[in-house]
Amino acid sequence: MAALVPQTLFTGQQLLWLPECGSTNSEAQLLAGQNRATDGCCVITDKQTAGRGQRGNQWEAAPGENLTLSVVWKPAFLPAADQFLLSQAVALAVHDWLSALLGPGPALRVKWPNDLYYGAQKLGGILIENTLSGAKIQHSIVGIGLNVNQQQFGVPTATSLSCLTGRAYELAPLAARLLESLERRYLQLRAGRVRALQTDYQAVLYRFGEEHTYEAGGRRLRGRIVGTDAAGRLALETHGQIRHFDLKEIRYL
Repeated sequence: MAALVPQTLFTGQQLLWLPECGSTNSEAQLLAGQNRATDGCCVITDKQTAGRGQRGNQWEAAPGENLTLSVVWKPAFLPAADQFLLSQAVALAVHDWLSALLGPGPALRVKWPNDLYYGAQKLGGILIENTLSGAKIQHSIVGIGLNVNQQQFGVPTATSLSCLTGRAYELAPLAARLLESLERRYLQLRAGRVRALQTDYQAVLYRFGEEHTYEAGGRRLRGRIVGTDAAGRLALETHGQIRHFDLKEIRYL
């Protein structure tokens, strides 16, 4: 993995491979805080012992079987108020990468805000931690965990590329292609092609336009996901009204 050389302008050109670490996001944050991370620096490990996920959950992955990495970007061009655009770009990049491996189809979706699902099973997760400086983003740590070769999971709602295709994968070439995909979407964002990103994101959004049951405020409600707002909140149409929810305010049932 240490010899990984993606065909990118800057993403992954500085590469730190760790046989084992607590969290690639924590390691990347340390490098960024010490000004030792170039724009696009990537930290990747075979074994993560204290990975973090959304809602404060722990991300668990079998050692040596999956992709666990973090990328440091310095998106000074992006106002802090628009940081959800970065989340959309990253989610689309991973979706692009998975589509190239699994083929395009309705089963592969981005579950808001940026988990990757195949049907009702989770393939991967993304955790973006932004450090702000006033109204600007000083740096972003983009953590990605993807199930590749793992066969057994502690929960029935998880799956992997290998489970879906019946084949094993070499991790280094996959990591290189992932970094290339990330940079393509990041450059799209940097070029200001925001409308295209938002349109693409909505097109692959899990449960978009479908009526389902959710839990909010301790109560169940039926509604249809109709998109997201500029702040990244989920927009749910329920009883003829549009309601917006932050990550910790709504739960999928």
